Amino acid sequence: MAISQKLLSDGESVVVSTRTHVKALLVPLLVLVLTIAAAVAVQVLADQRYVTWFVWGVAAIVLVRYVVWPFLVWSTATYTFTDRRLVTRTGVLTRRGHDIPLSRISDVAIELHLTDRMLGCGTLVISDASTHGQVKLPDIPRVEEVQRQLNDMLHRLHDPRSERRDEGA
Repeated sequence: MAISQKLLSDGESVVVSTRTHVKALLVPLLVLVLTIAAAVAVQVLADQRYVTWFVWGVAAIVLVRYVVWPFLVWSTATYTFTDRRLVTRTGVLTRRGHDIPLSRISDVAIELHLTDRMLGCGTLVISDASTHGQVKLPDIPRVEEVQRQLNDMLHRLHDPRSERRDEGA
């Protein structure tokens, strides 16, 4: 799941690498079950070859659009924190990337809805010093742990005394 080593600079290491929580696939899973159930029901009840072929053709289109495509989107999106920057990569056919140096991050917040708390995920909201303002990373697994790790990295980056304490220990 980690980003390619060729995207990392010399001496840069990955601290956290993740993708959106698997809950993003719950609706596609429901569509898969309902579509197959409907197609099988029509095949059993209609018992006509052309109707069956038509229904399975429509089912195939629905499955590609609402099951396969969301799975591809989910599996190709990654969010990686290195010891120097945040790297986001998304897109199936057209890849999009966004890099934010840790030195530009000014705030890290989380949003936890009821279902997020039940499933152990949440939205990570990163504020940076650019014109973009905020970057929202939805449905991050163990978001509170990721926020804590990011805050520790930012603290070490912005507080030079913490390095001296680490060296003296």
